[in-house]
Amino acid sequence: MANINLKEITLIVGVVTACYWNSLFCGFVFDDVSAILDNKDLHPSTPLKTLFQNDFWGTPMSEERSHKSYRPLTVLTFRLNYLLSELKPMSYHLLNMIFHAVVTGVVGRAELLSSIFFLAAFLSYTRSKGPDNSIIWTPIALTVFLVAVATLCKEQGITVVGICCVYEVFIAQGYTLPLLCTTAGQFLRGKGSIPFSMLQTLVKLIVLMFSTLLLVVIRVQVIQSQLPVFTRFDNPAAVSPTPTRQLTFNYLLPVNAWLLLNPSELCCDWTMGTIPLIESLLDIRNLATFTFFCFLGMLGVFSIRYSGDSSKTVLMALCLMALPFIPASNLFFPVGFVVAERVLYVPSMGFCILVAHGWQKISTKSVFKKLSWICLSMVILTHSLKTFHRNWDWESEYTLFMSALKVNKNNAKLWNNVGHALENEKNFERALKYFLQATHVQPDDIGAHMNVGRTYKNLNRTKEAEESYMMAKSLMPQIIPGKKYAARIAPNHLNVYINLANLIRANESRLEEADQLYRQAISMRPDFKQAYISRGELLLKMNKPLKAKEAYLKALELDRNNADLWYNLAIVHIELKEPNEALKNFNRALELNPKHKLALFNSAIVMQESGEVKLRPEARKRLLSYINEEPLDANGYFNLGMLAMDDKKDNEAEIWMKKAIKLQADFRSALFNLALLYSQTAKELKALPILEELLRYYPDHIKGLILKGDILMNQKKDILGAKKCFERILEMDPSNVQGKHNLCVVYFEEKDLLKAERCLLETLALAPHEEYIQRHLNIVRDKISSSSFIEPIFPTSKISSVEGKKIPTESVKEIRGESRQTQIVKTSDNKSQSKSNKQLGKNGDEETPHKTTKDIKEIEKKRVAALKRLEEIERILNGE
Repeated sequence: MANINLKEITLIVGVVTACYWNSLFCGFVFDDVSAILDNKDLHPSTPLKTLFQNDFWGTPMSEERSHKSYRPLTVLTFRLNYLLSELKPMSYHLLNMIFHAVVTGVVGRAELLSSIFFLAAFLSYTRSKGPDNSIIWTPIALTVFLVAVATLCKEQGITVVGICCVYEVFIAQGYTLPLLCTTAGQFLRGKGSIPFSMLQTLVKLIVLMFSTLLLVVIRVQVIQSQLPVFTRFDNPAAVSPTPTRQLTFNYLLPVNAWLLLNPSELCCDWTMGTIPLIESLLDIRNLATFTFFCFLGMLGVFSIRYSGDSSKTVLMALCLMALPFIPASNLFFPVGFVVAERVLYVPSMGFCILVAHGWQKISTKSVFKKLSWICLSMVILTHSLKTFHRNWDWESEYTLFMSALKVNKNNAKLWNNVGHALENEKNFERALKYFLQATHVQPDDIGAHMNVGRTYKNLNRTKEAEESYMMAKSLMPQIIPGKKYAARIAPNHLNVYINLANLIRANESRLEEADQLYRQAISMRPDFKQAYISRGELLLKMNKPLKAKEAYLKALELDRNNADLWYNLAIVHIELKEPNEALKNFNRALELNPKHKLALFNSAIVMQESGEVKLRPEARKRLLSYINEEPLDANGYFNLGMLAMDDKKDNEAEIWMKKAIKLQADFRSALFNLALLYSQTAKELKALPILEELLRYYPDHIKGLILKGDILMNQKKDILGAKKCFERILEMDPSNVQGKHNLCVVYFEEKDLLKAERCLLETLALAPHEEYIQRHLNIVRDKISSSSFIEPIFPTSKISSVEGKKIPTESVKEIRGESRQTQIVKTSDNKSQSKSNKQLGKNGDEETPHKTTKDIKEIEKKRVAALKRLEEIERILNGE
């Protein structure tokens, strides 16, 4: 083993630090987002066993992962980065400094991790040769283990076995190709036997190959014998006919070699139309392919024909360059890219060995010694500056994709991703230009047309949005009988049906058309979870809760650990008037996600409306948790106030209501119930300014007008002001019994008995079964027939005598609503090659028809008290 030179290590660390320190200021971009920020496997709550279930290829048609999940040990590294990124300590920056020495993008650490175990496995194998050419099995066993670990990080880790075989035959044993051919020829002719040393070599090679075969079998079992699904957009040559496919794949080899030799034009994404297909033998680019294979062939012949140190060095360099690249070469199976710089990490080791060996040969000659050092210094300096400058490209997604467009303008995916970056900044006008350019570069790109449609929708240009979605839909492959549809298209392209349906269902006359689109998506892919979710939302809108329930149950069969799905199912049970089942599903959602804001809020409302005293503490606890998550949402404070009113905690209720109004000055129900609270606690005069504020925002609030008129009549003795309130009510609702009766009282107070009589007759016609109206009519008639007028008169019909302790709040089904919030969790238009998951809800403002048993008892109690008071008034008026 070579001696470790501290000065050399210090120099290397210094150069690396100088080159990569600015990468610390870069964010998570491109694949880092899906690999780290949006990767559920990184969450601390996710069991570690799931890392071995969600492998790189994943479930081949996984809706959420597609081919964007990562290998188990890689995910462990990503999880560490996820946790450190949450804490943001200096340790995170130090760790980044180490890893960014290989790649600024964090996803590249999969290759880094694989490379580490790759080299460890090889170094372990080099110690398997003992004295007298004996076999040391411990390093071999360790090699097999490290190969398995490297493979768990990245598939090309398994190729180290091939390098170990080449090392064993040509380096450790010192064989050359002519010697092997001679020995094999003699053995086949029966003129000699296989040397014992060669037999030992064969044993070691058999052990390595058997272990490799076992790893391959396990790997095939993990992916369930199915290759990942890629489309022609990922790798156009893979679906091209002969000879285009072969010519293009072979041309990609010199392209990768050129990237190693001259990494001046780097691009984060080389898919789609990055490299035009070679469709003819007369294409000038075939010369590059021919030259590459000639040069590679000469080096290969030199390395295996001769036994000198130089040939051995060249052989190992070629092995490190070629063998790890085989999985990405499209020779055995198609890959999801045209070129990928990250697959050149291990091959770059062999390239560096080759360059270093050539430089050493040149520098030993005195005539070239000084020139060789100057050239080496210039290469290091220029590449260091290039690296430092390249790191800034990874500062944000916008800078990264714009830098890529400078290199390659024929990749529609890059135009799309610049559009996504601008879209995330709400710059829809500029985003639209890039999305449109993507459709021009690749007219048959389904995702690009989807992006255009979504952006038009964000700009409220629904007609153009629908046209774009229809164009994307027309580009979808047609169903072929007997062929699995999902295997021929990227999963996210099926979202065109979801997006189009979400767009047209805003038109009430096209709900059935939208439902047809959802069902079409489900028929194409029965495990399309989002289609079931979106259809469930639509069926609720169509007032078909039972069918919506079926849709959500089907989605839950596909994903039982989705808190949003359990929440949506709870909303369905609310629509079905099944609060107990709703509460069970809310609780299930909270088990999966204790901080699920909507589940916290709505489950508390269900508990509150149940009327069960024992549930109130838990309801209060959940509302407080909701406030911690949403401190600026007035609904939480308002419902805490309602709970306090139920518990007769008037001061606490007042505090919560005021906080709600402070956050939302026009909070209708909070304003009214605070005024009602004041009126019920002998603070009627404090209620008046609250009612004025309520009526300023909502001039047609009938109950507010009734309460204001009652206070003006009984507390302020403002007959004229009360009269205006009751007349305003009757202008809006001529059949309102309360407003009509109280106006009759005003006429009585004004001593216009005939008018009061006519008014009461009209009121009695509206409510013939209300006994107190008939009694009041009799009193007025007695006064008309009497020669004298005795005061006091009967009082106005107070709101409490009819509505109970307080008016039931006006409830809307949205987060900015009133007492009850039933909001469906759903996704917005799905982005192609991006992500978006938002929460939307229904809008409305209707009275809550539901009253609890306790409310009814309170109303009846108030009604009895009012009747007793009326009886006393009658006795006074009758002179008893």
